[in-house]
Amino acid sequence: MVDTSVTLSGLRLTNPVIPASGTFGFGYEFAELYDINILGSLSFKGTTREPRFGNPTPRIAECPSGMLNAVGLQNPGIDKVISQELPKLRQVFQKPVVANISGFSIDEYVECCGKIDAQECVGIIEVNISCPNVHNGGMSFGTSPESAAQVTRAVKAVTKKPVYMKLSPNVTDIAAIASACEKAGADGISLINTLMGMRIDIRRRAPVLKNVTGGLSGPAVFPVALRMVWQVFEAVDIPIIGMGGVSSAQDVVEMMLAGATAVEVGAANLKNPMAAKEIIEELPRLMEELGIERLSDIIGGAH
Repeated sequence: MVDTSVTLSGLRLTNPVIPASGTFGFGYEFAELYDINILGSLSFKGTTREPRFGNPTPRIAECPSGMLNAVGLQNPGIDKVISQELPKLRQVFQKPVVANISGFSIDEYVECCGKIDAQECVGIIEVNISCPNVHNGGMSFGTSPESAAQVTRAVKAVTKKPVYMKLSPNVTDIAAIASACEKAGADGISLINTLMGMRIDIRRRAPVLKNVTGGLSGPAVFPVALRMVWQVFEAVDIPIIGMGGVSSAQDVVEMMLAGATAVEVGAANLKNPMAAKEIIEELPRLMEELGIERLSDIIGGAH
């Protein structure tokens, strides 16, 4: 019998598969399709201080082997997430969740992280300093080691739970930013968020997305994500949650060999709502085929 469990900052997950923020809502919607308690955990929709409608439409565009999104952090705001969304989720999901927090200022990150830290169902706080689809916030904090460290320190000062900094791939040196977060007290690193891209409607001769640019996700970004997880594993001594184009059990194993302890599944959920379930069901068979008894043994195993 193979062992699919992994441990993130003292939190034991029955398997490493976590639906990624922004692709799984607040989780309870998917409970109508299958028992979501089979998931290792789930990262709920990116949450800000104030409610956000997000960017104007159209904000989704198809691409070969992926998609562009410029949703822009649509969410009901931290207070409603705590009072309305999390109670609904707790009715159908009994495991600790990953709380994805975004902000437009350090004060906002601090306020939201302090509030979410007090929620019993939250196991890990994932601080998004990497969103490419909002103006004057998000990614601007994740593009330099100094600003990434500044957010990390501020958030760690008001939280007791493990803090994972979610990094942008739209940088020149991902390892330097991860190292700065580690030095500032981060408990772990999540990467990657989407890559910036765009499409043009050749008949209208205008960008497809109202926002002009959007975040590219899906299988097309997997090799980039894998390379960055590899680089960050070499640079830090804290756990990594790897993501970016993961759509199969094989991708999960590959991510873990590159250095990820757990793996988030994003765009695949939008294409196939059963994607995370199917990956979890396939993992034990693949482990047996590869002669892996304990999945945790392969973390960083390709280095």
